Parts: sequence; structure tokens; C-alpha cells
Amino acid sequence: VFIVAAKRTPFGSYGGLLKDFSATDLAEFAARAALAAGKVPPETIDSVVVGNVMQVTNDAGYFNEEMAPIEVKTRKGKQMMQVDEHARPQTTLEQLQKLPPVFKKDGTVTAGNASGVSDGAGAVIIASEDAVKKHNFTPLARVVSYFVSGCDPSIMGIGPVPAINGALKRAGLSLKDMDLVDVNEAFAPQYLAVQKALDLDPSKSNVNGGAIALGHPLAGSGSRITAH
Repeated sequence: VFIVAAKRTPFGSYGGLLKDFSATDLAEFAARAALAAGKVPPETIDSVVVGNVMQVTNDAGYFNEEMAPIEVKTRKGKQMMQVDEHARPQTTLEQLQKLPPVFKKDGTVTAGNASGVSDGAGAVIIASEDAVKKHNFTPLARVVSYFVSGCDPSIMGIGPVPAINGALKRAGLSLKDMDLVDVNEAFAPQYLAVQKALDLDPSKSNVNGGAIALGHPLAGSGSRITAH
């Protein structure tokens, strides 16, 4: 059994060919490319965000077991923090449509339809069948298939499509065999492009909310998605 601890990834630090581009430049490029690749109508973006956030609201009790209330010092004195502050159940479509683009004047990405950079940590224990028996573990899931793929960096947001298709083919399965599908979402345009390319059923995808609703703890999102 191996546990990788204290993994930390800096945000906004780039080298090599990308050294002259800021994080916002790259994010806008990715969002635009995803929209174009998936032929996604920009007007559908915010409606997906509302549905995503409402999933978190409706399933509020789902996360209770993983929350540990902590006492924090604020200007108003000591307060007990008992729920994640990133999810905003009061979000409405009208509010989202009024938000200005954050990267480019004519862009589609706003503070409302992008994943928030939030604090978070996660741990996943991956063990062989022999190790599970030896240590008397109770498995939560079984790794049936995986696939590593790459795509043109200019459309990196569409990467989950070839990866998912490859993993399914290797396992001899199809999306119709899946009860639930979770897709990491950096931005709503990117998620929509993946959803359209794979013809995902919205009622089975990111059912407990994705990174837009829950936050995107860098280097921790993978374990968060796996655990949920």
C-alpha cells in the first residue's frame, strides 16, 4: 500500500514555451477552444452552472460525513465553520448572465462559470487484491480500466474525451454501461464540450456537483472526484 502525501502544485507558474503566457491567457484559450471543438452555443453555459450548483444544494447532506467543523478567528470574533463556503445555493441564471468576462472583453468565462481555486486535501489508498486480503481492508471501489491520452494543447480541455473512450474500449464497455459519470470541469464551456462529444446524459453526470460548484483544490481534485 502506498500513500502519496503532501502533494502541492503551484498555480500560475509556467516555463518553457508557455513562459510568456499568464494563467488567465491559457484559461481563456482553453475555454474558447473547447467551445469551438464541441460546437457548444455560448448561451447554454450559465444554465449548466445553475444545474450544477443546485445539485450540490439538493444533496447537501451527502457531504456531511466528510466535513469536520473547525473554529476560526474572524473580525467578529470566534466562529464555527461547519459547511464549505464555495457552494452558492442562492445562485440564479439571471445573476450569472450579468457577470462580466474575467479574461477577455468578449470572453465567455466569468467568475460564475469557472471553477474556484479553493483549499482542500484528499487521500486515496490504492491496493492490490492481495494487500486488501492481508490487511483486511474493505474496498470502496475497484479499478476496472484506465487510459492515458493526449491531445493538442490548444484544445486541452477536450482531453477527457479520448481518455474516457480509450478506457471504455480497453474494458469492453460503453457509456451505456455506466450508472454515473464524473468529469473534472475547469470551466463550464470545457465541461459542455466534453458532455456533447461523449453524448453524456446530464442526469448521470456530475450528479453531486463538480469543480464549479465545489471548488478546485489543485492537486486534490483527482482524489476528491474518486472519493465522491
